[in-house]
Amino acid sequence: MDAPVAGAAERTRVRRLPELAVTDPAVLRAVLDAGVAGHVAFVHDGQPYAIPVAYGRSGDAVLFHGSTGSRLFRTLAAGVPCCFTVTHLDGLVLARSAFETSMQYRSALVLGRCAVVADKVAALRAISEHIVPGRWDVVRPPSTKELAATLVLSLPLDEWSVKVNAGPPDSSAEDDGWDPPTGIVPLQLVRGELP
Repeated sequence: MDAPVAGAAERTRVRRLPELAVTDPAVLRAVLDAGVAGHVAFVHDGQPYAIPVAYGRSGDAVLFHGSTGSRLFRTLAAGVPCCFTVTHLDGLVLARSAFETSMQYRSALVLGRCAVVADKVAALRAISEHIVPGRWDVVRPPSTKELAATLVLSLPLDEWSVKVNAGPPDSSAEDDGWDPPTGIVPLQLVRGELP
């Protein structure tokens, strides 16, 4: 399989602060692999929706699951265009002006259409192992009834963009005379110990 290419389509080209765009597919995979929750957005009956999902990655595809009873998941399974996003907040950037105060972040956006995964067990294992490595082998596997009630979707990493802001606070001449605390307030998601 060819490596996914950032900005392959005009609609994934980063326009606002293009210097923050990253086109290395390894960075895309790293951003996805570092997270456990994303959001998938799409339009259903003229109404936009963005729903949170636990996810995993298998090769060059993102996997997530939901109920076969969910009209929103059935809509995604039908192949409507969607947008999947993951964002990691790494720090608060405290500048001398309110306008320049911002965040350090790593974000990924994937556009495409989902396909239903036939091998649900392998896909659910990939999602489970992404969320808590080693957990799949110590828990009860899904029953036939549970599998029948679950839709597992795959979104290929064919059209995407990644944006990373790791910079310090900006300042301008207009900030002269203002001396609030400035710098980076680090943020991190910490996984606790298993019980």
